[in-house]
Amino acid sequence: MKQTILVTGGTGFIGSHTTVELQEAGYEVVIVDNLSNSKIEVLDGIEKITGIRPAFEQVDLRDKAATEAVFKKYPKIEGIIHFAASKAVGESVEKPLVYYRNNIVSLVNLLELMPEYGVKGIIFSSSCTVYGQPTEENLPVTEQAPIQKALSPNGNTKQINEEIIADYIHSGAPIKSIVLRYFNPIGAHPTALIGELPLGVPMNLIPFVTQTAIGVRKQLKIFGNDYNTPDGTCIRDYIYVVDLAKAHVKAMTRVLDQDGDALEYFNIGTGRGLSTLEVVEGFEKATGVKLNWEFAPRREGDIEKVWGNVDKANKVLGWKAETPVEDVLASAWKWQLKLREDGVM
Repeated sequence: MKQTILVTGGTGFIGSHTTVELQEAGYEVVIVDNLSNSKIEVLDGIEKITGIRPAFEQVDLRDKAATEAVFKKYPKIEGIIHFAASKAVGESVEKPLVYYRNNIVSLVNLLELMPEYGVKGIIFSSSCTVYGQPTEENLPVTEQAPIQKALSPNGNTKQINEEIIADYIHSGAPIKSIVLRYFNPIGAHPTALIGELPLGVPMNLIPFVTQTAIGVRKQLKIFGNDYNTPDGTCIRDYIYVVDLAKAHVKAMTRVLDQDGDALEYFNIGTGRGLSTLEVVEGFEKATGVKLNWEFAPRREGDIEKVWGNVDKANKVLGWKAETPVEDVLASAWKWQLKLREDGVM
């Protein structure tokens, strides 16, 4: 009997790749998305890769009645993977109330409905932003590292949502949860049928790199070259989106079918930090495309260096990031070329 999983934000970047991996692992998937930051055509890509078109409902999770209608329509939902959220750091500073309403109300609605409809577990899409700038002795950062004051409303919603889940489970709610703290997801599916498609000017490094390489953007700016790092540029842990998606399948199996604590936290990354300059040079090497780039002043809110200790995910979930970074960067370029071929960008 196939288990049914609700994937919120399932037409987004990570949600679409996770849907593919869930379907290929034998799960039935129901996607809920309001399409505020994604396109319905993503379902075509998922179907081409897996041969299965997931069920889809265009619903805004802030609307509790509409959300409840999904559980009524699909009574076999056993688990939820919750991606749906606004996520741009800069925008969250400008529109904090939008972020608090979108990101918190949607989770509260789901949590309230779970026991009512027999949903056993929820995987929450969190972020390494909860660690802020770890001290040197806390690098690579473990799940036990101190949670630091968030630098943006977006980061704060991740922390608040983690606390909401912890408080709810502590109150005796009959659910389990795994909180996955991602580092920096990059790349695209090897088929180039799904990938990252930011609306407007990209906020993340890799889409800006690929758009510069293909001529959509004139120049890539590397913000800051005077950080306390080997080459002066910021260091991040870049995780391949397909490897990240597979971590969700492992986490869902653990929540639904294995013995574990009611609430668990896992870092999902490679365990290795790469500087911005290393990524740019790695992209040029992987693709043979020269980038037009220059250094620019530091950008407010950027963390100097952070990468994860992922031993817990390796041991407990039996998951590991395995894709070489050269292949990941090449996949992002292949996706960009496909977007050009399709007349999207």
